Amino acid sequence: MRILILGGGWFLGRTLAVDAMARGWDVTAFTRGRSGQPPAGVEHVIGDRTKEPDLRRLSSDGTWDAVIDTSAYEPIDVARTARALADSVAQYVLVSTVSAYQDWPTITVDEASPLWPSAATYTEDSPELADMTIGERYGTLKAGCEVAAVAGAARSLIIRPGVILGPGEYVGRGLKLMQRAANGGRWLLPAPPEQPIQPVDVRDVSTFLLDAIQHQMDGAYNVVAPEDHSTYGELIDMSLELTGCRARPTWVDPQWLIEQGVRQWTEIPLWRVSEGTWKVDGRRAATAGLVCRPLAETLRDFKLALDRDGLIEHPRQAQLGMTREREADLLALWGSEQTSRTRQR
Repeated sequence: MRILILGGGWFLGRTLAVDAMARGWDVTAFTRGRSGQPPAGVEHVIGDRTKEPDLRRLSSDGTWDAVIDTSAYEPIDVARTARALADSVAQYVLVSTVSAYQDWPTITVDEASPLWPSAATYTEDSPELADMTIGERYGTLKAGCEVAAVAGAARSLIIRPGVILGPGEYVGRGLKLMQRAANGGRWLLPAPPEQPIQPVDVRDVSTFLLDAIQHQMDGAYNVVAPEDHSTYGELIDMSLELTGCRARPTWVDPQWLIEQGVRQWTEIPLWRVSEGTWKVDGRRAATAGLVCRPLAETLRDFKLALDRDGLIEHPRQAQLGMTREREADLLALWGSEQTSRTRQR
């Protein structure tokens, strides 16, 4: 098998490259060469997907069984890429997201749920997106990337992951949890700890995706862990165990956190109260072969990789987590209110 990865220097792209080479496949990575280098053994083609001459040069480099697009954001770029590679690749594989669903995270979604209305011509500056929230705009652009991939290729495969964790994760979700656990003291957390969550390991995403290419699968798949796979409390417990159990969880009413203006998903990573956040239907992918390893293994291996390789800097890390001062103020207020309620009884 010969595959082309658009990306390949970081996280999922790099994991795909390593796993594909372990299968004996030939791997080409197409990147701008500005940050993150593909692993040794990968043919590295430097270029910019927004530039037609670079795409024509890439297309002339050979033919591939599949192109895996891990870096798609604007639909117009996917349309341009698919058009340029139409005679060079047999299948277009797009890494999309559950954010492409119009109803996520409000309610449960499956592969038949409606996507955000979008088009292959959309860009971040399209007037149709002007009045949308950041989340709506992101979902609309990703849905447009899917439109472009399906329209521009004879055969396409769309995967829609939720949260991906594991070795090499650089957005900062795993990192901020580990750092907060290591800092010790009382740790402000949203109840209940029994809340199910569905993060999936990057290596399991890679295995599923490469198997799908090998078996010539097409269509769309939600790539998430089963709904009973793990809980938020297990996520916190494992973070504590891996960092010496120095912090003491304080589980508080999530509605109270909202009333205090705590930002969901960012100030407290992976916390969101919307009903459908962790109720994405992943049965189609499971039936097709997706196997999810235990969350404890994912977190342990993430920590090992972090200790071994060091921190991968990324701008989004600054958006995650809560300052110590704000957390201390909230904990004090929560304690004061709880004491007041006890006295009133």
